[in-house]
Amino acid sequence: MKIIAVIPARFKSTRFPGKPLALIAGVSMIQRVYQQAKKVERLDEVIVATDDQRIYEAVKAFGGQVSMTKESHQNGTERCAEVIEYRTDIDLVINIQGDEPFIAEAQIELLINQLIIQKRGIATLAKRLDDMKDWLNPNIVKVLFDKNKKVLYFSRAALPYQRSDDNVSWNEKQAYFKHIGLYGYYRKTLLDISKLQASPMELSESLEQLRWLEHGEVIGIAITEVESISVDTPEDIQKAADWLSKNAS
Repeated sequence: MKIIAVIPARFKSTRFPGKPLALIAGVSMIQRVYQQAKKVERLDEVIVATDDQRIYEAVKAFGGQVSMTKESHQNGTERCAEVIEYRTDIDLVINIQGDEPFIAEAQIELLINQLIIQKRGIATLAKRLDDMKDWLNPNIVKVLFDKNKKVLYFSRAALPYQRSDDNVSWNEKQAYFKHIGLYGYYRKTLLDISKLQASPMELSESLEQLRWLEHGEVIGIAITEVESISVDTPEDIQKAADWLSKNAS
C-alpha cells in the first residue's frame, strides 16, 4: 500500500499573506511542516502543492519535493487532488495543513490507521474539549459522530444542545469534541470529492467538510489526545517560537 502526504500551500492569504514562508526561529513554516511529515516512516512521499513560484523555490532550496498546481483551486482538497490525479500507484493520501509547523507524528500515524481500519472514504481527527469557552467558541469547529466513529455533523455551534440544563453541566452528560483539520482519503474518494459543488450546509457554516457529508461520503473519526499548534496570524509566529523554545529545552 502506497501512502503519500500532500501539504497544500498558497502565498495569498487574507489574514496572513506569505504565511508558508514566515520564519519560526529562523526556519520557514513550510519547511517545519515538511520536516515533521518526513519523520513518519509509513509515508512513501511528502509533497508540497503550491501555486506560487516563491514557495516552489523555497521548498526546492531545502531539498523538499514540490508540485506546482493551478491558481484556480478554491481549497486544499482540490490542490491535493491535482497532485495525485494521474498517480495510479497511490492508495492513500494524507492532507496536512501547511500552518501546523509542529504537527505530531502520532497524529499522522493515527489517521493512517483509521483509514486502513475503515477501508474506504475519508478519515479525520477529533480531540475532547473540556473548557466551556471552547465549545461555545464559533471559531473552534465541533464534530458529532456515532458509536461507530462515523461523523454525523461538523458545526461551529455547541452541538448537541442541552435543552434542559445550564451550560456548566453540559460536558458532564455529553462529551464535546474539537475537530482537528487533518484529513486522509482513499485516492478515488479524494478525486470524487474534489469535483463536488458547494452545498447549502457548507455555505451556512463555512465548512468544506459538510459538502462531503451532504453528498453522502463516509467520514471516520479517530480520537487524539495531542494538541497541535496552528499559525493563523502574524502574531502567532511568536507564540510558535515560544512553544519551540519551551519544548526544545
